[in-house]
Amino acid sequence: MSMKPFLKILLSVITALFALFAASLPIYAEGGLDFTPEEQKYISEHKTLKIGYVQDRIPVSFSDENGELCGISKYIFQRVSELCGIEFEYVPLPAGDITYDYLLGEGLDLVSSVEYNKENQNARGILISNPYLSSKKVVVSREGVDFSYGANLSIAITTGSQTIRKVLGGMFPNFSIVDYDSIPSCFEAVKSGEADLLMQNQYVVEYWIRKPIYEKLKVIPVVGLDDELSFSAVVAFGGGEGTSQEEGELLISILNKAIGALTDDEVGNYIIQGVMENQYRYNLSDFLYRYRYAVRSVIIFSAVTLILVILLVSVHMRYAENKADAKVRSNFLSTMSHEIRTPLNGIIGLNYLMLQKLDDPEKLRNCLDQSNITAKYLLSLVNDMLDMSSIQADNLQLASEPIDISLIAESVNTISENAAASKGIRYSSEFDIAYPYIKGDAVRIQQVLLHLLDNARKFTPKGGKVHFTIVQKPDGDKIVTTATVADTGRGMSEEFQRRIFDTFSRELETVSKGNQGAGLGLSISSRLAKLMNGSISFTSKKGEGSTFVFTFSAEPSEKPGGDGEEKGAGKAAFPKILIAEDNELNGEIILELLSDSGFDAELVSNGREALDRFSESEPGTFGLILMDLLMPDMDGFESAKCIRALQRPDAATVHIFACTANTFDDDRDKAFASGMDDFITKPVDIEKLIAKINRL
Repeated sequence: MSMKPFLKILLSVITALFALFAASLPIYAEGGLDFTPEEQKYISEHKTLKIGYVQDRIPVSFSDENGELCGISKYIFQRVSELCGIEFEYVPLPAGDITYDYLLGEGLDLVSSVEYNKENQNARGILISNPYLSSKKVVVSREGVDFSYGANLSIAITTGSQTIRKVLGGMFPNFSIVDYDSIPSCFEAVKSGEADLLMQNQYVVEYWIRKPIYEKLKVIPVVGLDDELSFSAVVAFGGGEGTSQEEGELLISILNKAIGALTDDEVGNYIIQGVMENQYRYNLSDFLYRYRYAVRSVIIFSAVTLILVILLVSVHMRYAENKADAKVRSNFLSTMSHEIRTPLNGIIGLNYLMLQKLDDPEKLRNCLDQSNITAKYLLSLVNDMLDMSSIQADNLQLASEPIDISLIAESVNTISENAAASKGIRYSSEFDIAYPYIKGDAVRIQQVLLHLLDNARKFTPKGGKVHFTIVQKPDGDKIVTTATVADTGRGMSEEFQRRIFDTFSRELETVSKGNQGAGLGLSISSRLAKLMNGSISFTSKKGEGSTFVFTFSAEPSEKPGGDGEEKGAGKAAFPKILIAEDNELNGEIILELLSDSGFDAELVSNGREALDRFSESEPGTFGLILMDLLMPDMDGFESAKCIRALQRPDAATVHIFACTANTFDDDRDKAFASGMDDFITKPVDIEKLIAKINRL
């Protein structure tokens, strides 16, 4: 017998035996995964699987502008797909409850982001994989909400999170659970007080909490409750079309092997990549909110400018009545045109720059800071014009009340020292105040001192000196106070010295060097000094500097009481504040300023509503009413009268502050006559207002 046929037969037998043995071995895929023959068959028959994903869980899983899957899940799913050898097709799921009929109708094989918990694992018919992503569950709450397991609180969850509803029901039996259609809706509910808490994945919360409007919310980790996300196979029960129970079990087994092959380092890198690529980015509304006070100051610019224009026309008409004052009128128009146009040009330019720099927070902040400075200058210009108008009409009345001149000196000194330091000017001061307690008008004394010091600083170059002194001496039954401001600045020409106290008087050289000012400060200061039975004198030499001396006499007084600003005192115990303001923007500003300062405040839109709200409240509910004067239906004067006339114990004791843009003495007198306790002018200086409230 020939050996060749025998060898052929033997080789055939060996080959058949080897094939039979190989078929009995497990199949290894990428990464060395040992898939069984049944699993390998499933993989070969299912080259592509449709996976449904939640599309609003930034940065875990969400859709980009092209409808593509993004986030941490994208990288994990891609790696699982490689390990399985199966392509994944991603389908975004709609918000709200997702039914199995919907999933089957869409032909989905898997649903992602299913929570890995006992409720899902034990639920009849649900096939769930091991978790592919784990993080902490956290709750978000407002300041003051006490999160504890036994508390009676409302908690916001997204619609469709039915398994977490069951988990929460077991862990927090006293909580009431409220459904919302999206993550932002949950945040808004907590911020507004509609819900006490929201519960969500840590990565999702860390994304949304960066939004400026949520900056006051706090994040608390939930002990013993992790957020573990898994796949769930979409299985058709009862013999219907779709994946069978057996196929679903094979799919879950394949996925578990792929998930098990993921290393901690791999998942950690996917998390970092997903979070870093999808951090919250500010939009226009966020910038406007973060810099809301500065932005609102830009809005106020328009109102201030309008006031200036009205005053300009008014004063122009008054001067026009006398043709002999043509030169004065021309000088006024030229000066005011320059003073209004210069900051107005800055406002327009800054507004343009802000619109161009919305994606650059640092440059936007710088623009807003400059806008704030310009707003304060315009406001000072308005105040100076109003003061001059009142003085010329003999309507300005100075207060005569106990004051502490040493406190005024220290306040002015601090302001001026800081301002001089920022300009590089050497500043010094010396006080010999032997009789600090006198009768006078603290606001007007401070105004004169600041005008003199501002002028000295304005016209003294970097490296120059400003020296401020105050001395006192008795003169019969009066106390004479003398304040001296000396500088080493440019000095004044002899020609200008002759008209230095004239209205709108400025030396041309100082204007050309860019120094702002309408030429009202010294004129007003001189007239105020005369009203205080005093005077302002000066000496000056061109190129060497100037010295101004402000002297006034006043009656001695006892130590004033209750003037200390007990900062922060009484805020926690102070009753509610009622704000009556018909201008919606102004009302929202003062409401937010007070709320940010820790006070409980409420807003109504006119005097009638203020009266009704106070009348229907329990006695003692409101400790202060901030009352605008000119409002529709019922103005502030009438509202204050009606409140004082109510037959209730707090009607006579509740504090009522006029809060108005009307700054004339007639309005002030009318406010006090109607029963108001104080007079606050707009724009409101919030620090001074809070100091007043703290003293109540």
